Amino acid sequence: MAIETSPAISALIKALEELPGYGPRSAQRAAFFLLAPERREKLEALKKALEGTAAIRRCRLCRTWCEAELCPVCADEKRDRSLICVVESVQDQMALDASLSWPGLYFVLSGRLSPLDNAGPAEIGLPQLLERIELGLCEDGLREVVVATSYTPEGDATAYYLMGAVKKRWPDLRITRLSRGLPSGLEIEYTDLASIAGAVEDRRRL
Repeated sequence: MAIETSPAISALIKALEELPGYGPRSAQRAAFFLLAPERREKLEALKKALEGTAAIRRCRLCRTWCEAELCPVCADEKRDRSLICVVESVQDQMALDASLSWPGLYFVLSGRLSPLDNAGPAEIGLPQLLERIELGLCEDGLREVVVATSYTPEGDATAYYLMGAVKKRWPDLRITRLSRGLPSGLEIEYTDLASIAGAVEDRRRL
């Protein structure tokens, strides 16, 4: 006969199951890990952090997560406001910004085009992107939009669709895509063929 858990524990396990990478067994392990008496402080810290998410909202300009009307990047006057980089997710934005290689602003999509998942242009935020570009052209002298979607079939489709929509509306606006290249520290013989082809295609003179 199976042991019945309390409703509170069952609810915790069920909530953890909804997290990426968690199944019934891993959710159960995580739940009992947090409930252990010696880890009560961790559980309280997690509870407090989750309660704090009530103040999180979308940035009015770039749609990243923040706690004010504008995120720190959009509010930073030192950023080059004539450049906007379009990314698929907040995680992609964080990775690009951590590289310290992008001086401009961002626009965060809600993923990428995926007909099988009912993710069309409206679902990923194309209308909001076009509004953001129009605002940038009117107020910030926007001169370039960089599409930084992933180099996957869905990412490629998203990039081509976005670039086509922008070009159709603003033919003179410069719109580019991040180039593919060879990963740092990896020898050519161990690199996948698509990356090698992309590196050759996007080669530049030194």
